[in-house]
Amino acid sequence: MKNILIAISLIISASSFAQSKIGHVNSQILLDTLESRKQAIKELDAYKLEGMKELQEMNKAFEAAYVIFQQKEKDLSPVLLKMEQEKMGRKQQELEARQQELEKGLQIYNDELNKPILDRITKAIEIVADRKKINYIIDESATLYSKGGIDCTAEVMVELLRLDADSIKNK
Repeated sequence: MKNILIAISLIISASSFAQSKIGHVNSQILLDTLESRKQAIKELDAYKLEGMKELQEMNKAFEAAYVIFQQKEKDLSPVLLKMEQEKMGRKQQELEARQQELEKGLQIYNDELNKPILDRITKAIEIVADRKKINYIIDESATLYSKGGIDCTAEVMVELLRLDADSIKNK
């Protein structure tokens, strides 16, 4: 009896899945054509470049201080030597801490810039899925194997470009 119930539930599940329409999109193509995505990449690159310059300047200052420390190291008393070593250690920690801050800031800024873009992609996919009565739309890049399905990339692109243009116009 238990096996019969399992078999019936499997048949019902299989038949409902067979009736489901599946579509797919290429998310990389969608992202690559968005003007807002290109702008976000430019802003992220500028932020990253600014942070790299700051770290390079801090590193140069640290290296210069280290050279000076090495030059006067042998002339220092044990107490002064220890104080200078601690000072150099603090400078190195400051450099490492700033690098971590910048990396965290870059991640937060990346998330802030990309969330609205990803939201627009989701909205465009929903519009196309509703219009075409598709139950599932999957990303081609995350699929190991696919044979068939409805390629919705072009239709999603049209909706996405419209949503993106509206977003840029409303800024």
